[in-house]
Amino acid sequence: MIYEHEIPEGSRLYFGKSAALKRKIETLASEHLAQAGFEEIVTPFFSYHQHQQIDEKELLRFSDHDNHLVSLRSDSTLDVGRIVTRRLGRSTSHKRWFYVQPVFRYPSFEFYQIGGELIGESDLSISIALMSEMLNALTCKPYVQISNIAIPRLVSQMFNIPLEVLKSGHLESLLQHKEPWLSALATLQHLEDIDRVMGLVPQELKMPLAQMKELAGVCGHHPVVLAPLFYAKMQYYDQLFFRFVHKNKTLGSGGCYQFEEQVSSGFGVYTDAIIETLMK
Repeated sequence: MIYEHEIPEGSRLYFGKSAALKRKIETLASEHLAQAGFEEIVTPFFSYHQHQQIDEKELLRFSDHDNHLVSLRSDSTLDVGRIVTRRLGRSTSHKRWFYVQPVFRYPSFEFYQIGGELIGESDLSISIALMSEMLNALTCKPYVQISNIAIPRLVSQMFNIPLEVLKSGHLESLLQHKEPWLSALATLQHLEDIDRVMGLVPQELKMPLAQMKELAGVCGHHPVVLAPLFYAKMQYYDQLFFRFVHKNKTLGSGGCYQFEEQVSSGFGVYTDAIIETLMK
């Protein structure tokens, strides 16, 4: 029996203070991003293409009147890139876009996000600076985790270990190889140690580590933690990646990705996580 006051597990309800916080966060972010040269876009709730890049087990799907597969939007990045370049390309040359909208995952999860896409721009320090300023304005005090998705992919190939193992965060299958450089890589956290680790790893890992070092150097006053073997569960991030984390809760993340034969970058601010942090 479902009572009249019940809502589906994973859905969101805001009222009173939480609703006011949600409006404050979204307004602050919208004004901040508009001042930084972003234009707003609101994409459809429904998409024909989400199943091409997102795990189909996470999608809420149905068929349209012509029996084409349609998904409820589970991610905004790819739809924004696709719509801007392929549908709006002839009517606008603008490359910086932001959105304030929810995404949905199977079976009944909804997440509110504020995101920005910098199409054709690969400098991830811009995204970090923008998110840092927004979180500072909300008096959040997170640390920044810097990763590079190229590193776990290369390590996976070297040792023939499925990426699913790294996605789960279980590194035991890596450490059993007893490579000194692998142990150093797995335990690397602090910026002052990265040069020593770079001197130990194979040549193909030096460049991705150097990219992490360069990005970590522009994170301002936020504490920085390096996580070279962290593998983001988003399918399109394939290079540098960052997360803003407060007490084990991710407040936002971003990274570089390949789209339309060019490297772009973007970020997402997780509205629900910030509300929960501020409410506490």
